[in-house]
Amino acid sequence: MSDADHLHELLGLPAVDFQSGTNDSPGPAADAAAWRVSIEPYEDEDRTWEQEFTAFLDEVDPAGVRALIIGQWGESYEERSSYPIGLVIAAAERLTSLEAVFVGDLTSEEAEISWIEQSDVTALLTAFPALVELGVRGGTKLVFPATRHERLRSLTIEAGGLPVEVVRGVLDSELPSLERLDLWLGVSEYGGDADVADLAPLLSGTCFPALHHLGLRNSEVENEIAAAVASAPLVARLRTLDLSCGTLGDEGAAALLEGQPLTHLDALDLHHHFLTEPMERRVTEALEPHGVRVDLSERCEPWGDRGAAGRYVTASE
Repeated sequence: MSDADHLHELLGLPAVDFQSGTNDSPGPAADAAAWRVSIEPYEDEDRTWEQEFTAFLDEVDPAGVRALIIGQWGESYEERSSYPIGLVIAAAERLTSLEAVFVGDLTSEEAEISWIEQSDVTALLTAFPALVELGVRGGTKLVFPATRHERLRSLTIEAGGLPVEVVRGVLDSELPSLERLDLWLGVSEYGGDADVADLAPLLSGTCFPALHHLGLRNSEVENEIAAAVASAPLVARLRTLDLSCGTLGDEGAAALLEGQPLTHLDALDLHHHFLTEPMERRVTEALEPHGVRVDLSERCEPWGDRGAAGRYVTASE
């Protein structure tokens, strides 16, 4: 799960771990940090996330908090995220400046990405109409019914397998301010049952009129996605495109180069890929002279002698 480390920032603010009982030491102002609230269930079995969050509200001025990171809330493979989300929503009248929330900031040492039990995260959008950034890690039992939110600018869903109903719910949502969308689609073995056809409303350009960054990442069908993107009307208004962390090979990269021009992009992220060196050169020679920043780091080799069948995504289990 190398691309699912603890967040270093949220809303452009540095991530800071809240630790109850340390308010005697000078720390950042409430609005100067993205506050991570988490517990260690194996080290302090008697401490609950509710107790830690209550202490957070008492020790950090909740009216000044702009960004909140929900870390480990207990045995996350047994307790769904509705538990911490419900507590955050219950404190909405105190968290009057909240603009960004990330749910499930756990590393693989705390819980594998597909072991994180999620829930209906759109409850946060309903409770916080001023939210501009929402992030989620984990696709198991994740629910995202179609919703409307006027101010949300960034939505990230990281999953080892993203259920098709979640994808459809996101794409059916009315998010007129959305500028950045990142979806980790994952693999079918862990519930990632969306296919390229399910992305058609997004790629057609009819969703999200303000969108300028698109990430369709961590997919076992990255070549098929690249081929669809190559002719997608949406791409003409993107500034950045991210097809990283999946199974992209020469066939997908060739489709990108043979499709519509990508020279208007500021950046194309293809890191963690299965391109050959000649294809890497083709991509860089086609785009970098036009000022496109191309990330082709982390060239991977398929497992064993299985060829394309041995390709793997960054985060699955």
